[in-house]
Amino acid sequence: MHDGVPMRMIISFSALFLSVILLQLSSGGLGPLDALSGITLGFSTAQIGLLGSAHFLGFFVGCWWAPRLMGSVGHSRAFAAFTASGAIGILGHFIIVDPTAWAVMRIASGLCVAGCFTVVEAWLQSKVTNENRGRAMGTYRVVDMGASLAAQLVISVLAPAEYVSYNLLALICCAALLPITLTRSAQPQTPSAPRLRPKLAWRLSPLAVAGVIVAALSSASFRMVGPVYGSEVGLPTGQIAWFLAAFVLGGALAQYPIGWLADKFDRRWVLIWLSAAAVLSCITTIMIDGSTAVIMLNAGFFGFTAFPIYSVAAAHANDFATSEERVELSAALMFFFAVGAIGAPLIASGLIERFGPSALFSMIAIGHVVLILFGLSRMRVGRIALRRTRYVYAPRTSFTIGRINRRQREKPTRTDEAENDTDAKPS
Repeated sequence: MHDGVPMRMIISFSALFLSVILLQLSSGGLGPLDALSGITLGFSTAQIGLLGSAHFLGFFVGCWWAPRLMGSVGHSRAFAAFTASGAIGILGHFIIVDPTAWAVMRIASGLCVAGCFTVVEAWLQSKVTNENRGRAMGTYRVVDMGASLAAQLVISVLAPAEYVSYNLLALICCAALLPITLTRSAQPQTPSAPRLRPKLAWRLSPLAVAGVIVAALSSASFRMVGPVYGSEVGLPTGQIAWFLAAFVLGGALAQYPIGWLADKFDRRWVLIWLSAAAVLSCITTIMIDGSTAVIMLNAGFFGFTAFPIYSVAAAHANDFATSEERVELSAALMFFFAVGAIGAPLIASGLIERFGPSALFSMIAIGHVVLILFGLSRMRVGRIALRRTRYVYAPRTSFTIGRINRRQREKPTRTDEAENDTDAKPS
């Protein structure tokens, strides 16, 4: 922030970002801790996958409900309610030690994540201006990614299946209340809840929908079931933490170079080559035999190739959307991501239980092969887009992010014609 930005605004942004860090640490650490605790307590692999699917079910419900709750009770009270649901879900784990009960508690944690991020991003949207939008969103991206990376490492210092570990995560979740509830800034106006129109995304770009679903398949299955894979190939808890963190770090490092490629070249080809690289990473991981260093490098490379697919797909779809459609398009893409993320951990865990740990990466590779084939088929049909929107990192946190990113997308990267997908039906 430069000197022209009021100190109160700097403090306000800092409060929002601190809440984001604390939310990421508590919610991001819960997924891998649950997986390792489930292994320790004798849960089946399928039951551990159910926990991840339950989280994303709660996440989707929270995305839909949060704007409506904010309209009823205001930002601060809605944030407090969602934070309370997350803390209750975490603390309840050792009151009832049962996989089905834990799945219900994970719905509460997913509800917390979606609801709290909706409030944070609605507040952020009300404070950014054309002058500080770039710096504010750049800082938000660094904070979000950095906290997500740190959350994966939390499990290296938390003992699985211990009440103290869950209690610590619950304390961090409760601490996220303080920055926002103690701020003196006036609450912003509540944004209207976007209509959920999944058909809009499919009409604008079927390839973007496919890309978002495959992104969910990769991210949700890896982050929720990855600890099971790590445990079955013999990684100790500390190395499992770095295994998960390598994926997030790879995704963070990919944002600038992949964004540059997505702005310079046909985004369909970018999606196809990212998926081809992800398939290569999966095959290499399957063929590795006990080399920890190579496993870590492959996890980072996998994150580098798979993590940006959502943002590239979203940029591709936005090339065909009007300014008025962008918010609803963001909500529609989030819907498809949630659908994929709900199913992926459950399917992946079932495959691991039946065929062994390599089935995780086999499933992900098959998903990317399907995306490659669908992308090639889409390149044979469709019209030409005359303008391209700017590539924008799109965190899968809430429907509200579409409002914040809308103006950034509307700055075209170039005006020359570029081939892109459209609403034409595949031949």
